[in-house]
Amino acid sequence: MAYYEHILIARQDISSQAVDALAEEFAGIIRENGGEVTKTENWGLRTLAYRIKKNRKGHYIMMNLDAPAAAVAEMERLEKINEDVIRSMTIRVEELDVEPSPVLRSRDDRDDRRREGGRF
Repeated sequence: MAYYEHILIARQDISSQAVDALAEEFAGIIRENGGEVTKTENWGLRTLAYRIKKNRKGHYIMMNLDAPAAAVAEMERLEKINEDVIRSMTIRVEELDVEPSPVLRSRDDRDDRRREGGRF
C-alpha cells in the first residue's frame, strides 16, 4: 500500500460537529476498502486565498492515509459528489509524518505566547 496526505476543505456554514462527521465518513470509506487512516488533524475555520463557490472561509481537515490507490480514488469520487466539500487534494508521499503538521505547531506557538503575555 502507498502513503498519502489528503487535505479537504468543507463549506464555512456547516458546524464543527458536521465537519468531524464528514472526516469520519471519508475515513470509514478508506477503512472499508482496505486502507488505514493513521492521523486526522482539524485545522479549523480558515480564510481562503480566493473565493471558491461563493465561500470566503472553509473548514480544513488533513488526513494521513495508508491505503491502496483504489480506496483513495473511491474517496475522491465521493468527495466530488458531496455538497459540503468545496476542494480536496491528495498527495502521495514516501513516508508519513507522525508529528503534528506545521499548521498545528504554529497554532500551539501562538497559544504559548498568549499565555506568557507576549505580543505577536
